[in-house]
Amino acid sequence: MLYAADVMQQRHHFTLINEQQVAYEQVMNAVEEARRSRLRRIVAVTGGPGSGKSAIAVQLLSDLGARGVQASIATGSQAFTMSLQRYAGKDHPQPQHLFQYFNSFIEDRGPRQIALICDEAHRLRETSTADPSLKHLETCRPQIEELVNAAYVPVFLLDEHQVIRPGEIGSLAMIHNYALATGLGFTHVHLSEQFRYGGSARYDQWVLDLLGLPSNDPPPRPAKWPGDERFEVRLAETPESMESFLREKMRMGHTTRITAGFCWPWSDPVEGSLVPDVRINGWERPWNVKGLQDIGNAPAQPYWALADGGFDQIGCVYTAQGFEFDWAGVIIGPDLVARGGRLVPNRAGSCDPKVSARSVDDPKFNLLIRNTYKVLLTRALRGIVVYAVDDATREFLGELIARDARIPADTSPSAPVN
Repeated sequence: MLYAADVMQQRHHFTLINEQQVAYEQVMNAVEEARRSRLRRIVAVTGGPGSGKSAIAVQLLSDLGARGVQASIATGSQAFTMSLQRYAGKDHPQPQHLFQYFNSFIEDRGPRQIALICDEAHRLRETSTADPSLKHLETCRPQIEELVNAAYVPVFLLDEHQVIRPGEIGSLAMIHNYALATGLGFTHVHLSEQFRYGGSARYDQWVLDLLGLPSNDPPPRPAKWPGDERFEVRLAETPESMESFLREKMRMGHTTRITAGFCWPWSDPVEGSLVPDVRINGWERPWNVKGLQDIGNAPAQPYWALADGGFDQIGCVYTAQGFEFDWAGVIIGPDLVARGGRLVPNRAGSCDPKVSARSVDDPKFNLLIRNTYKVLLTRALRGIVVYAVDDATREFLGELIARDARIPADTSPSAPVN
């Protein structure tokens, strides 16, 4: 997302390679067909974290705009969309027209634009829920129908391992089946290159094995981290040592944030101050802000990942998804614990009311927790620091990560919380 914003602001051409170039050209060819003969085509682009999906999306938006083609980007994330509006579209007089939400197209009955680029399309839902003031517009039509109807060339960029809420249904199969059912042309491009975590495909596979993804039976056995000079993996003995290590990286000019599984309550501010809900053996920090207003030096929720002051709060997956940092800290909470040589989701350790609800059966809960940590563990460009709350889980990770990569307990005082 950071590079995507840079693409938009600087207006320089993203250096596309291999499948990225193919995806870009497939969309451009479909756009030209639509402009010439009003032919409609769905394009799906799949790829893991850091494969360049968002950068391609913003490059397409920039280049289409330069050609006078009406296009916009839609997402299902408030934080991602509002950050794009602020950082990538700050030189546009009405950035909200460039960057919209999946539920912005409830009224559409026919194409209003040539191209609609749906980023983070794994977050598609069965139907759209409108803003309270527009409840009367809700149609209960499938959300994918609304999005496809809104443009001649709807483009869906997705990673199925980033489905993190029960209502999210975006998948390649679902999009392809809709194209078949409606008789629309369909093109799929998969991005296999990796540009996050130093381009280390080894790290990407290590995380998949660690989390037991995909959910095969039996699941893959977690392996020792083999090391890779392009990317660092470190294990913190305490949350204090994690914070101190990352604060030093920030002092050196690196971008960095700490995230955690949703395993602690999330309180409203008290007397204008955030409540330090994330508490581990005497160390405590607040979650990121819930709403759209700054609280003290803590930025509003949509800007936690990019604005000054965000390091002093802990981000959850809903705030971190779609963003990247030079260094990332991940606190594995009691919702994912090591038992019998594997990491196992634990419903009793979750404080996420949507994921741990009784209506979410165990197989779905297990997948959502694994996907949550897949998102959190793949936010970094240079290195990751992991800390596990559960003693057995920390010991298990210690068997997988070399001793010289550990960050010992830090006895120095932590910086004050804003």
